[in-house]
Amino acid sequence: MYNEIDLDKIDIAAEPPTEEPARQYYFMAKCREWVRRFEQENGRLPKACVTTFGCQMNARDSEKLRGVLREIGYREGTEEKADFVIYNTCTVRENANTRVYGRLGQLKPAKKKNSHMMIGLCGCMMQEPEVVEKLKKSYRFVDIIFGTHNIYKFAELLFTRLESERMVIDIWKDTDKIVEDLPNERKYPFKSGVNIMFGCNNFCSYCIVPYVRGRERSREPKAIIREIERLCADGVSEIMLLGQNVNSYGKTLEQPVTFAGLLEEIEKIDGVRRIRFMTSHPKDLSDELIEVMGRSKKICKHLHLPVQSGSTDILKKMNRRYTKEQYLELVRKIRAAVPDISLTTDIIVGFPGETEEDFLETLDIVRQVRYDSAFTFIYSKRTGTPAAVMENQVPDEVIKERFDRLLTEVQKIAAEACAVHEGSVQEALAEEISGHDSTMLTGRLSNNLLVHFPGERKLLGRYVDVKLTECKGFYYIGEMMGR
Repeated sequence: MYNEIDLDKIDIAAEPPTEEPARQYYFMAKCREWVRRFEQENGRLPKACVTTFGCQMNARDSEKLRGVLREIGYREGTEEKADFVIYNTCTVRENANTRVYGRLGQLKPAKKKNSHMMIGLCGCMMQEPEVVEKLKKSYRFVDIIFGTHNIYKFAELLFTRLESERMVIDIWKDTDKIVEDLPNERKYPFKSGVNIMFGCNNFCSYCIVPYVRGRERSREPKAIIREIERLCADGVSEIMLLGQNVNSYGKTLEQPVTFAGLLEEIEKIDGVRRIRFMTSHPKDLSDELIEVMGRSKKICKHLHLPVQSGSTDILKKMNRRYTKEQYLELVRKIRAAVPDISLTTDIIVGFPGETEEDFLETLDIVRQVRYDSAFTFIYSKRTGTPAAVMENQVPDEVIKERFDRLLTEVQKIAAEACAVHEGSVQEALAEEISGHDSTMLTGRLSNNLLVHFPGERKLLGRYVDVKLTECKGFYYIGEMMGR
C-alpha cells in the first residue's frame, strides 16, 4: 500500500481520517508541507539522523522511522549537523540508559546553536515512567517522547510538535494494535528484517522486556506473506523473521498458526533464498519446527538458542521453564535433524544466588554444546524485575572472575568450531565493503559466520562461492571461486 500512495494527492485541508494507516499518511502529507516551507526559508531540505540502541527489533523500528522521514522529505544527515535527531533507545541493561543520558547532554549545546533542531526519544527506555519523569524535569530541551507501542503514530506526533512547538509525550502502557502498510527505509537493498510478532509473555525474572514491549501479539500470516512478497519484488532475497520469542508465534491469532507452519508458507515465496529468525526460546521450540528446519532448502543453518545458565536451579530462579537436561536433549534433536547447524547462545553470569557449582554447570553446558559463538553478559539489575530484589546478589569481583573464565572458554571452543570449516567452499552473501580494506568484501555464510574476501562493489547483494582459506577465530579470510 505505502508504495502506491501519493502524499501530494491527500487533502490536508480536510479533517484527518480516523482509520489507520490512512491517518498517518494524512499527517505525513501535513509534515511534507512544513518541509517545503522550511526549504523555501532556508534554501535546503532538513536533515534527520536516527540512532539505534539495542536489538534487531529496535533496528527494524528505526527503519520505519527513516521510512516516514523519507516520505516527509527529510534527508539523512550526521548527528552533528542534523535538524532532527532521534534516539531509539534500549533498556535491557542499566548502562544503556546511562549512555542515552550522556548523549543527550552532548546534544544540548548543538541545539542551542541550531534553532531548527529537534530531538526525539523513543523505544524501550521510554516505557519506564521514572525515565519520562526525569526527562520532563531535567531534559526539557527534548521535543518528542514516545514508546514502543505507538511507533506507527510517528508522523502524527511529529506534526503535533511542529504545530505546537512544545514537548510532545505519548506513552502507551500496552496495546493489542498492529498497524500495517507504513513506509520503511531498509539498511540493505538485498536483505530485510520482518516483524512477525511483538511483545513477550515469558516474564523471565531478570528481564524488563515484557514490561516495555507489552504482551505477545502476532501479525496475521497474510500480512507477513504480503510484506515479504513486496520485499522480494524490490530485490530482497534474505529475510530475517523477528520476534521476542518467534517459537510462540501464532498463539494469539483467531485462527492459530504455528511458527513452523508460517516458515513453510514463506519458503514457497519466489525470490526468497535465505530465511533467518530470532529469537528462539528453548521451552517453545517444537519437534515440528525441528522437522521443518531439517528438510528446508532455504532456512539458514544457524539457530540462536539462548541458554542463559547451565544450572537447573538458576534456570528455575530465572523463570526459564526448562532444565539443563531438557536443553541438552533439545540440542541433540536439532543436531540430529540439521547436522551442520551453527548454534549460538546468550549466557548471563552472576545471577542472584549463583554459586561456584552453578557456574561450573554453565561451563559444562558450554563444553557439551560447543557453541559457534556466545553473547556473554554480566547480570544487570533492572528495577521493576523480580530478580532485582532477590537475596544473595553476587559480589562484583566474583562475577568479574567468573565472566573472564567463561569468556576464555567460549572463545577457545568457538575458534575450534570455526576452524572445522577451513578449506571448504561455501556460499556467501556479499553484504558490504570491508571497513578495514576497500578491496575486500564482507560476506555472510548460511551459518551466520563472516568471511572477508577480495571483490568489487558490484558484487554486493550477490551470492558467491568462497573458499575459506584461513580461520581467524570468529571469521574467515577467503577467496572467491570461479574467478
